Amino acid sequence: MSLNFRFAVVSDLHLALPHTIWDHPSRFHLVEVSISAFKSVLEHLTQLDLDFLLLPGDLTQHGEPENHAWLQQCLAQLPFPVYVVPGNHDVPVLLADQQSIAFADFPYYYTKFGYEDPRQIYYIRQLLPGVKLIGLNSNSFNDQGEQVGCLDAKQLRWLEEVLAASGDDLVLVMVHHNVVEHLPNQSNHPLANRYMLSNSAELLQLLRRYGVKLVFTGHLHVQDIAYADGVYDITTGSLVSYPHPYRVLEFHRDNQGKESLQILSHRVESVPEFPDLQQSSRQWMGDRSFPFLIKLLTHSPLNLPLSQAKELAPGLRDFWATIADGDAVLDYPHFPPEVRRYIQTYSASQPNPGIATAGTLTLIDNNSTLLLDKSLP
Repeated sequence: MSLNFRFAVVSDLHLALPHTIWDHPSRFHLVEVSISAFKSVLEHLTQLDLDFLLLPGDLTQHGEPENHAWLQQCLAQLPFPVYVVPGNHDVPVLLADQQSIAFADFPYYYTKFGYEDPRQIYYIRQLLPGVKLIGLNSNSFNDQGEQVGCLDAKQLRWLEEVLAASGDDLVLVMVHHNVVEHLPNQSNHPLANRYMLSNSAELLQLLRRYGVKLVFTGHLHVQDIAYADGVYDITTGSLVSYPHPYRVLEFHRDNQGKESLQILSHRVESVPEFPDLQQSSRQWMGDRSFPFLIKLLTHSPLNLPLSQAKELAPGLRDFWATIADGDAVLDYPHFPPEVRRYIQTYSASQPNPGIATAGTLTLIDNNSTLLLDKSLP
C-alpha cells in the first residue's frame, strides 16, 4: 500500500527568553537568537502542508521553567502535531534547583506533544495510519548524580515490547544522543564520546531486529547523515549554532513497497538582531574555537605538544563550522602529514548504496534521498 507524508525536524533550539540568558566565553551556540530564529522557522513551516514536526531535544538553554513554559504555549498554537524528547540541557538535574526543572517534570510540560502519560519519559504514538513514532529518553543519572547519555534497562525492555507489537507499521525513532557515529571514532574519542549514546550498540541491535531504519537525533550540532547496518541516523544541527539549519522531509512508499525519504535542509539567514546571521555566526564560532582546537590537537590520537598545537590552531578556526555545515571537505596541505591526514578523516564520507543524490555523490548531509529498499543490508 502506498504511503506519503511530509514532516520537519528542528533540533537543539536552546530557547532562552532574554532575562534567562547567561553567558560563557567558550560557548559555540548563539542563544541570543533562539526566540527570533525559532519564530522565523515556524513562519516558514506553517506555510507548508506538514503532517507533523519533530524536536529532538535541547529545547531550552538549561531547563529553565520559564523557557519550557514559553515553548509549551508556542507549540500549542501550531496547525500540525509536534513531538518532543528531552535533551541534556532540558533536564540537567535530577531534582529541581533555582535554575532548572526536575528530570521528572519534563513530560508534564509536554503532555500535548507526545507525553500523554507524563509519568513515563518515553512514549510511542500513532502519527498516521501505518506510521508510529517512538520518542526515547537518552538522559540518565549515575550514582553520583551525574548526567550520562544512556537508555536504562527498563526503557530498553519497554522498547522491545512496543517494537514487537508494531507489526508492519513504519516506525520512526527520535532520541537526543547519537546512535550511529557521525565523527571518526566518536564512541571512544575523549571530546566526542559524550555525544554518543553509551549503549548505542544495544539499541542498534534492537532496531535492526525489528526493521527500524530511521532515527532522528540532535545533540552534536552538525548536519550529518550516518548509516550503519541498515539504520540511518539523521542528525540535525542546532537552530542557535552555525549554520542555523532545519530540515523538511518527505517519505514515499509506492504500490510495490519501495520506500524513500527525501531530505531538504533550510537555514535561518537573518534575524532582527543579526541581519547577516550566517556570516556573523560563523565568525562567532571561529572566534571561540581556539580552546576546543587545542584540546583536539593535544588529545589522542594526535597528542601534539602544546606549543605545536598553538601554532596550528589559528589555521583551523573554521574547522568546526565546516563540519557543522555538513558535506565537509577538509584539507590542509601545509600541515604536517599526520595532522593533515587526521583532519581529512572529518570530511564527508562516501554514501552507501542506499543513498541517491543529484550531482556530487559525497554531498549527502543536507539534501539527499535515502532509498530504504528492504533488500539492502
